[in-house]
Amino acid sequence: MQEPTFLLLTALADQPRHGYALGEEVAEISGGRVRLGAGSLYGTLDRLLAEGLIRVEREETVDGRPRRVFALTPGGTDALRAESERMRAALSEADRRLAVARTRPAGGVA
Repeated sequence: MQEPTFLLLTALADQPRHGYALGEEVAEISGGRVRLGAGSLYGTLDRLLAEGLIRVEREETVDGRPRRVFALTPGGTDALRAESERMRAALSEADRRLAVARTRPAGGVA
């Protein structure tokens, strides 16, 4: 799963949000490291809709402009959970290997 996808699903895990709020939430979750432009954000949302990982919960009109509010589907929740578990396992292995590396003398075998 690409990082923007993971971050968008994460942003929807606790509550539905509209597009602009999702972009802001992704930036916050990533500590400002990931900022999605409108094209990238809405392109990814359209793909997630097509894959059935998110749904449009409701459509609103705010200041005369249409706004869609997105929510996770059960499949989206499952995908996010599976990716979180995969990342957690990879992180655990990286930590294990770093701990081993700290106990070896510098210039170990390549």
